[in-house]
Amino acid sequence: MSEETPAPTTAHFVVVKCNDCSKEQIVYRRPSTVVHCTICGALIANPTGGLADFRGEVLRLLP
Repeated sequence: MSEETPAPTTAHFVVVKCNDCSKEQIVYRRPSTVVHCTICGALIANPTGGLADFRGEVLRLLP
């Protein structure tokens, strides 16, 4: 994941690419539980009480 944080926006979901298997997955930007890849089970995002700590690469924001 790059160190850049997406600019604040009204988007509530992002497309995240798994670092292990390269599957793209839609993830809520403010999850309340950990998010794992649906294919390989790798950690995609950790909840932080605000915007998630994404472990995969954030590809784009969804409106």
